[in-house]
Amino acid sequence: MVTSAGLHHITAAATSARGNVRFYTRELGLRLVKRTVNFDDPGTWHLYYGDEIGSPGTALTFFPWEGIPRGRHGSGQAEEIGFAVPRSSIAWWSERLSARNIAHDQPVRRFDETVIAFKDADGMLLELVGTDWAGDIRGWDNGDIPAEHAIRGFSGVSLWLTDTARTAEVLTRALGYRSAGKDNGRQRFVAGDGRLGGAIDLRKVDGPAGGFAGGIIHHIAFRAADDGEQAAMVRALRELRIGATEQKDRNYFRSVYFREPGGVLFEIATDIPGFTIDEPVESLGTELRLPDWLEPHRQQIAAALPPLA
Repeated sequence: MVTSAGLHHITAAATSARGNVRFYTRELGLRLVKRTVNFDDPGTWHLYYGDEIGSPGTALTFFPWEGIPRGRHGSGQAEEIGFAVPRSSIAWWSERLSARNIAHDQPVRRFDETVIAFKDADGMLLELVGTDWAGDIRGWDNGDIPAEHAIRGFSGVSLWLTDTARTAEVLTRALGYRSAGKDNGRQRFVAGDGRLGGAIDLRKVDGPAGGFAGGIIHHIAFRAADDGEQAAMVRALRELRIGATEQKDRNYFRSVYFREPGGVLFEIATDIPGFTIDEPVESLGTELRLPDWLEPHRQQIAAALPPLA
């Protein structure tokens, strides 16, 4: 069985492109590595944040639909995105969030990690997770947040479900995850070495179903090294009687999608070709990039997109 190396990216909705860029680049220090459009809705930005090159396991992406209402947190959705920082940086981040007037909870212990919960400008649930392994990964120095304290990427994400059993089956039998124990109402599964983007927590919730809109995750994507690994995962899904879409070319990766039994939209994305395929590392995310089939419409598309600054 092919084992995913963990999360590739997470995609969510936002209510303002400008506010979204400000929060994730200025407050959290992520790099805007790609400014393109939603390929299925070219009148909407698709913004990608991550480490210096948007490595798999670091890429958080948004569709900012201007003025949409906020969504509703609830079952059948991915929630609580965990960002990995060095364990020694938790106190620094707590002071930074306070200094920036970003409301946050007091640190708590979970799975032997220190966690600070907070929300973004649209109410999306975020966490800073202090880990021992994050210090082994080079941080990106954005000039405001020192590299030693920088967010390294995802530690993981939580899924809120009314029934966790069949989702656990998908994780373990199709994607190669393994159980890593329970803590405080969470069942953890890990992939690969369990580090960057390696953890998925399943939380059983009995509340109402969530509602997708601003501040809600649209889908989470799992890593496949290449087309061959992706195809092997699709075959494993078929054995569970779960069908996936045909492969879609997203320019920076190639994807298939499926709805897991708990209701969360899953994607399997290839690591290749990556975000440097159409612009150099030094200038990533500075200009609007379009796929070839949309280039003839560049002027109209650019004119319709809201400003980012």
